[in-house]
Amino acid sequence: MALLLSVAAGAHAAVEASQRHDGAIAGAVAARAAVVAEMEIAGAPRRLRVPGAGGLADRWAVPVTLKVMTYGGHRVTGDARLVVMGGAAWGQAVPGQRLRATGKLRPAEPGEPDAGILSASSAPAMLREPEPWQQGPSELRHAFTAASARFGGDTSGLLPGMVTGDTSALDAELEATMKAVGMTHLTAVSGANCSLILGALLLTARTLRLPRPVAAAACLVGLALFVLMVGPDPSVLRAAIMGVIGLASVALGRAGRGLSLLCFAVIGLLLAQPVLATSFGFLLSVLATLGIVVTGRRIMDWVPPWVPRWVAAGVAVPLAAQLFCGPAIVLLQPQFGAYALPANLAAAALVPPVTLLGTAAVVLLPAVPAVAGLLMAAAAVFAGAVAGVSRFFAALPGAALPWPEGAFGAATMGILSATVLAVTWLALHPGATVGIVRAAHAGVVAVLESRSRTPARPTAWQVPQRGLEHRSGRGTLRVRKPTSGRKHEWLLPRPNGPGPRRRTPPPGGT
Repeated sequence: MALLLSVAAGAHAAVEASQRHDGAIAGAVAARAAVVAEMEIAGAPRRLRVPGAGGLADRWAVPVTLKVMTYGGHRVTGDARLVVMGGAAWGQAVPGQRLRATGKLRPAEPGEPDAGILSASSAPAMLREPEPWQQGPSELRHAFTAASARFGGDTSGLLPGMVTGDTSALDAELEATMKAVGMTHLTAVSGANCSLILGALLLTARTLRLPRPVAAAACLVGLALFVLMVGPDPSVLRAAIMGVIGLASVALGRAGRGLSLLCFAVIGLLLAQPVLATSFGFLLSVLATLGIVVTGRRIMDWVPPWVPRWVAAGVAVPLAAQLFCGPAIVLLQPQFGAYALPANLAAAALVPPVTLLGTAAVVLLPAVPAVAGLLMAAAAVFAGAVAGVSRFFAALPGAALPWPEGAFGAATMGILSATVLAVTWLALHPGATVGIVRAAHAGVVAVLESRSRTPARPTAWQVPQRGLEHRSGRGTLRVRKPTSGRKHEWLLPRPNGPGPRRRTPPPGGT
């Protein structure tokens, strides 16, 4: 099975690579040709923070799928991924629209999944409106962003990002602040938000005592609508597929395992879209989920029983996610967020109200604007608190410490993560820690005693000396010889030894 999956993924990746690097489209990109392109919008527009070479202050990046291209008198049809860089008119693009525009092609950066970049020289011309199932969620997203502008400050940009994934109004300074303290995943919708929505739907179905198949179907429809509203982000897709598999296990009456669901979701996504293998967002999402699945429950079990379970979960989940994501984050941003864990712990209780209240407001905004406004006001309070937490920890000394780059930085961060996990275990198991210390001490003492019993051999630089030797049972002291291997202090004359004897006068003599 593993070999079959590998062959399928490799074949799919090879086909996509051939479409990107071979053919007329690749030739036009390499030649930096000026073209007239017909394209379909493939994702939500993203505002760029840095002005372009043309001096445009309001620039947008829009993912598209190239359908038809005309250049040099030739008409070329294809299906290639491009990114359009354009002015303010491109910020109103909706996924599913068919547009025509002129521009100049150029190659994408190395490692990027796109076939090229189109620098648009004209505003987009509408060829076809999106389908209703695509246009409705987009209109809801824009209406929620416009309604959030009345709150002002950090909330006006952070609330749409946390609820619908629209970060076009997010303040650049706040974004940099949240990045410094490891809270970037809260600036937009991620897999955690998808899990919260699914959990709320399951809880509602259980409260209403719906039959298991009906509850699973209702949750599946709600999850699909949420994914349509926020867009097919890699982390949202991963969480959505895991949710679908979990719902299938609930409907069949069999509980699934988190690690199995994660592996199934990752394999399915990579088979469908091999380009996700180059997405750091997808990688971080998978690593965070892997950390929670593998070590989250164990860390909760380490906590003493007198600590409430919700407190243990609030500590274990962000700690596990942070430890597993740390080495990959260093590759993106070579710095160490000293307060990332306490900042995420402080914000963990604020995220569910923002997600649940904000999503309910999005649904009610077209039909009951007054009720939606109240829900948005409540969600805005919690979103402002999230921004306040990030600014508080970012202002502390040493909030962002430099860290080595590249593979060495990732390896050292991995060692630090393992060390933190080991220290956490030792701190939460004082009895076992004392036992380990005593066992280590006993082992060191045993080694030292075994070495002290072994007689040391004299080295070449040691000068043999003479001394006294006491032989047990003899009651006499004898002189040591130089060949005995011991240190000799001095040489004493032996009374019965060879040599001239001292003469004594005879008795009665004079």
